[in-house]
This record gives sequence, C-alpha cells and structure tokens, in this order.
Amino acid sequence: MSGSQAQDSACSLDKPDKDVVATETKPKKRICCACPDTKKLRDECIVEHGESACTKWIEAHRLCLRSEGFKV
Repeated sequence: MSGSQAQDSACSLDKPDKDVVATETKPKKRICCACPDTKKLRDECIVEHGESACTKWIEAHRLCLRSEGFKV
C-alpha cells in the first residue's frame, strides 16, 4: 500500500457516510408528540405563572426536543 492510498483510506474514516448522519438526526416522532412530560410541566407553568417565570421548564423542554432530533 502506497502512502497516498493509506492517506485516502484514513480520511474516509474521519467523515461519516451521508446516510448515517441523516438517519441519526431525523426525528422519530412528530414534535407535538415528543417529550410529553416536559411539555406538560412547561405548559402548566406558563398558564399559572407566565412565560417569563418558566424559563427553567421551557429550556428543559427544548433540551428534550433536541435529544429527540428536533432543531429548536
């Protein structure tokens, strides 16, 4: 194996396949059905205390949605 062949094969290991990246980041659910627990807590807090008082729950719900593959 020549030096350029070894370099080419090493470079291909650094870059994941396009198909793998697309399937890992694609959400498996609709956004309305994802993270029902954090959504409920967020919504209840906003109704009772207003949006400005619920940043903790809003951010928790965003983190959950991101972990599900949504870009929010």
